[in-house]
Amino acid sequence: MTITSLLVANRGEIAVRVFRTARALGLATVAVHSDPDEQALHVRDADAAVRLPGAAPADTYLRGDLIIKAALAAGADAIHPGYGFLSENAAFAREVRAAGMAWIGPPPEAIEAMASKTRAKELMRAAGVPLLEPVDPAAATTADLPLLLKAAAGGGGRGMRVVRDLGSLEEELAAAAAEARSAFGDGEVFAEPYVERGRHVEVQILADAHGTVWALGTRDCSLQRRHQKVIEEAPAPGLPESLRESLHEAAVAAARAVSYQGAGTVEFLVTADGRPYFLEMNTRLQVEHPVTEAVFGLDLVALQLRVAEGTALPLTPPEPVGHAVEARLYAEDPAQDWRPQTGVLHTLAVPGEVRVDTGFADGDEVGIHYDPMLAKVVAHAPTRAEAVRVLAHALAGARIHGLTTNRELLVRSLRHPEFAAGQPDTGFYERHLAALTQDAPDATLSALAAALAEAAPAPDAPLAARLGGWRNLRSQPRTRRYTAAGTEYEVAYHPVDHPGVRVLSATPDLVTLEVDGIRRLFHVKQNSNNSDLYVDSALGAHTLTPVPRFADPKARTEPGSLLAPMPGTVVRVAEGLAPGAAVTAGQPLLWLEAMKMEHRILAPASGTLTALHATTGRQVEFGALLAVVQEESTS
Repeated sequence: MTITSLLVANRGEIAVRVFRTARALGLATVAVHSDPDEQALHVRDADAAVRLPGAAPADTYLRGDLIIKAALAAGADAIHPGYGFLSENAAFAREVRAAGMAWIGPPPEAIEAMASKTRAKELMRAAGVPLLEPVDPAAATTADLPLLLKAAAGGGGRGMRVVRDLGSLEEELAAAAAEARSAFGDGEVFAEPYVERGRHVEVQILADAHGTVWALGTRDCSLQRRHQKVIEEAPAPGLPESLRESLHEAAVAAARAVSYQGAGTVEFLVTADGRPYFLEMNTRLQVEHPVTEAVFGLDLVALQLRVAEGTALPLTPPEPVGHAVEARLYAEDPAQDWRPQTGVLHTLAVPGEVRVDTGFADGDEVGIHYDPMLAKVVAHAPTRAEAVRVLAHALAGARIHGLTTNRELLVRSLRHPEFAAGQPDTGFYERHLAALTQDAPDATLSALAAALAEAAPAPDAPLAARLGGWRNLRSQPRTRRYTAAGTEYEVAYHPVDHPGVRVLSATPDLVTLEVDGIRRLFHVKQNSNNSDLYVDSALGAHTLTPVPRFADPKARTEPGSLLAPMPGTVVRVAEGLAPGAAVTAGQPLLWLEAMKMEHRILAPASGTLTALHATTGRQVEFGALLAVVQEESTS
């Protein structure tokens, strides 16, 4: 069939990316959106949009019946599922086809065969693909540790737990099943050996309806947080050619075993001694597909659409050229247990010759309902070293205002000697996170620039204001205090100089300083919606919050108060927890779900729980009082 109008059954960055290719191919585009996404970029980017009433994914993006109804009403003749949500739902694929529309994905039978990781492993074993043997949690012993618990029906790190202590196995199984049920509607969880210092290597495949299967090189996705990928690259560095060939052969065998069509990914775990094991097959486009596109010079979405129309692929794919690296920019604080951030993204601008895939524009709000990924930034160059250098430089120079992000972590990771050596593994952040997140860049000069920018009159201000209260006697220095990344800075300055620094120029948005003979530019953005100032320079990026002269008495809280670190939903309270209960420092008291992830709220000290305001199912705002722990006396 010939496709003329495409609905994307997804949101955010992937919907925007699919629409870009659809427009290039001359297709009309249709978006769907939940109520929180009413003003989202993917909605603004489409030719037409249909509302899915509600906020929770179960009521919106997981409602296949509503999505099909929306597609028919908007005149779409094809549905692209993106990734996540219904992208690997065989029943939804069948319903799309039954409604007379093209399904931009593999046949439902192939999705079904690979939908359960346990069933997929049975098929791969029969096809001769090497794999890790599952472990029965009920019969597990200390000899089986550590174990990795995984959701059978989905990916993206949802429902995954590493268990190193048999005593916590039952609790972790329950938590993994609950998270899997929430994310995929299926709580089945299985266990397998957890390989320390393994590498996550995958093969992109593309197959048509005429028997051709391409293996489009390898990708390394070993740098992960909470089992979700952070930095990906193609090709996977440092693999022997024999291993690369065997991975390609295994991926093609996996595709042929289920008569696969369209784009998909076969994922492997490669042990430290170079042995590969099948992990799973994702029957959809992957988040990290841009690195493969860059290296092979392809548009995988365009090829998905052509395969769905019945077009035959050439017998062999193009030859790969160079190296590509992708970093996922998240609104989160890695130093605070990867705590997701919400609020307005005032500015997102990444310089240089890099590709930026994003679902946000300046002024958009990052809410509590969805994954906090802001963008994917991709660099492609002739060599790995050059691609890594270009990407790190682009991220370091990016202007990202309004939210705490993992940008500094990404830059430090890319510049870390271990990553530069080309042998990354899944334990990278377990070993290096503390070092990578400590010692925030000094903000003294940025604070000075902010103070000068605040004091600088606008170019169109009256002459008296531009003279700055001129007098013929030198006045006392002005002072200004700011906080940045938890540190307070006080600057004393004159409008024209500062100890060790010459002020060459100062306007409300650009300050030029000469520091130890070196000229430095500081770009300053003053936000009209709040008091924060954002200062970007080659020395680092800082968000500066002016310190008021007098503290707000409302900010005082009772000692031992546990405040919600983010907006979210209380999904669990520790069993038997009630006022009067004795708690120990670090004990999980309750679990808060936000942005698809569970976050543990821990007792700040050993003592007595004197108040509990959190109940299961309660929606809480940022800063809401959840509980109070009275610390036990040490006297």
